[in-house]
Amino acid sequence: MSRTDFAGRVVWITGASSGIGEALAQAFSRAGAQLILSGRRADELSRVAAACCGPTPFVLALDLSRPQEFAPAVLQVQRHFGRLDVLVNNAGIGQRCLAQDTLPAVERAIMEVNYFGPVGLTKAALPLLLAGGSGSVVVVSSVMAYVGTPMRSAYAASKHALHGWFDSLREEVYPAGLHVCLVCPGYVRTNLSENALTATGAAHARPSDSPLRGVAPEQCTGAILRAITRRRDEILVGGPEIWAVRLKRFAPRLWAWALRRAVARGRF
Repeated sequence: MSRTDFAGRVVWITGASSGIGEALAQAFSRAGAQLILSGRRADELSRVAAACCGPTPFVLALDLSRPQEFAPAVLQVQRHFGRLDVLVNNAGIGQRCLAQDTLPAVERAIMEVNYFGPVGLTKAALPLLLAGGSGSVVVVSSVMAYVGTPMRSAYAASKHALHGWFDSLREEVYPAGLHVCLVCPGYVRTNLSENALTATGAAHARPSDSPLRGVAPEQCTGAILRAITRRRDEILVGGPEIWAVRLKRFAPRLWAWALRRAVARGRF
């Protein structure tokens, strides 16, 4: 990735305090971007900002479950930078509980952060993004946007919904030069499992074996930066598990057999 691809460009990353978001902050900073780092934990955002090697990032605490914060946040970005070139909707929350046990309030909380949050923030930022004529909106989705597995019903639903909305948005803003990219990671070594919600809304608070088999966040972020540069509509990132998308599409009965076999072996 050439440094000149993002040198001086204004890049806003949500969920920037850990995992893929933190790795993205480091990657964009090495490429010379001007960063806005958002998340709920201001102290962790400051830690990430201090580790960046490019221009000093602008730390902007933001809670995606509070849509009233979106317009003021966009206004702060506009006042500070005057423009916005790339919005990376990375923040999200996982789930580890059976569908029948999950409280409706927990399902709504997952949808609020994973679907309504990215949609609402993108809508608030669209005038600023469209003004540049060549920006990008990136949505970190999941392989779960295409397949459903046990213990992740609301999470999968939220990712399915993201694709419907952002696929439609892509066609609406294409004539104006705005690029929309959906990123679908498989297993990535992050703390998503520890922070996932259980049936009552409590944190899962224990790691899953699956991400340990996954790719490093840096591998995922490298693919994301290339996708922006090449203006790709959608990418899959990960190991063998990303083939689940194609298997589900072209051989659904085989996918169902493979999934149930994996469940029986305790892989989920």
